[in-house]
Amino acid sequence: MPLTLSMFEGHAVNRSAAERRAATLGARRSVKKEYQAAWLVNAVRCVDLTTLAGDDTGDRVRRLCAKARQPIAPRIMEGLGLGGMDLHVGAVCVYPTMVPHAVAALEGTGIPVASVATGFPAGLMPLDLRLKEIEWAVAQGAHEIDIVITREHVLRQDWQALHDEIRAMREACGAAHMKAILATGDLQTLRNVYAASMVAMQAGADFIKTSTGKEGVNATLPVSLVMIRALRDYGAETGYRIGFKPAGGMKAAKEAIGWQVLMKEELGRDWLEPDLFRFGASSMLGDIERQLEHHVTGRYAASHRHAAS
Repeated sequence: MPLTLSMFEGHAVNRSAAERRAATLGARRSVKKEYQAAWLVNAVRCVDLTTLAGDDTGDRVRRLCAKARQPIAPRIMEGLGLGGMDLHVGAVCVYPTMVPHAVAALEGTGIPVASVATGFPAGLMPLDLRLKEIEWAVAQGAHEIDIVITREHVLRQDWQALHDEIRAMREACGAAHMKAILATGDLQTLRNVYAASMVAMQAGADFIKTSTGKEGVNATLPVSLVMIRALRDYGAETGYRIGFKPAGGMKAAKEAIGWQVLMKEELGRDWLEPDLFRFGASSMLGDIERQLEHHVTGRYAASHRHAAS
């Protein structure tokens, strides 16, 4: 849709209220025993299993894809009474050059391959080169593209430039879903986070995402709350539902529950499905598997008993 400033300009964000609201989630909402296990199993479905390291190889990506296909060990699934369930993660996310390895490893599984692009993580490349990177990744078989925005546009509040950039990226993605990474740790204010979220959605983002995982501050509950309120406001105004992906810094299984509670409280049950919610938190999957094994056996296993993600 065209840039519509009235949807966000002049909208204040009360930082202390956002922080207070986020702090109450973990304190007021607690799930135990089989209910906790159920929330953790659901979290697995929403994980974007990711490797974005400088020493990535085809073998590492294939190993990651094997974990994506069977994220929880069969003995644990049997213990949970879910032996017949086809449980897999939401997607596998890699650099563009690793896309062909992931596509081949996941053929026939229905698990989408996501690729970062547009000069990830800083995004400080000429726009035409960033668009070519998107097109190349899509041509290699990527089903989803995680783009990064130019933070300067937000810091200067040049909303038209931001809208034009994201719209061009949306067009380059073609049929692939586009997740717009806002790098919220670089945006300075929660008002900027709200405005950037609105502009990204107006420009055609299918998801808005907190972070690259490379910033000094990544996903936090207060920032996520502001982005989720933007999602809710945008949906009320346009009738369109946009997805959300927190990423970076999440390692513990209890955080997976905290973010799901936030989605359920603010947006409803539909946002606990992978078509509208993802975690960018690969290391968290190991702790989820460990907690599920504890639920089944009553004991915590050594970390080496769980396959590396």
